[in-house]
Amino acid sequence: MSLASIDVGLKRIGVAICVGSNIVTPKDPILRKNRNQAARDVNTFLKEWDIKKLIVGFPSSSEDMQKRIKHFVALLELKIPYEFQEENMSSIEAEDLIKGEIKYKRDGRIDSIAAKIILERYLTKD
Repeated sequence: MSLASIDVGLKRIGVAICVGSNIVTPKDPILRKNRNQAARDVNTFLKEWDIKKLIVGFPSSSEDMQKRIKHFVALLELKIPYEFQEENMSSIEAEDLIKGEIKYKRDGRIDSIAAKIILERYLTKD
């Protein structure tokens, strides 16, 4: 089953996929101009990769971000199942993984690596 994960942020949405195996690949992040444009871009991404299930990073520590993420997911008008997956510390873990490799942290690669970590956590739980 082809899976995708998103790490929803206020400026960027990190994206990762797992197609046909348990190898998770970060993809180019989606830049947010506004939430409707970002939702359209996520929907397009899911269709292009024929994704069958979406895993959404969900912070247990911030109620404000939980509300924002739930609202964003509602904008997606998903026709596939989705699940929330605990994302705590995934961005910090992503930064640690690539220390020294990236000069510009705002290009979104960290966001997509965080999405990769979230999807890997989902695949290895149970």
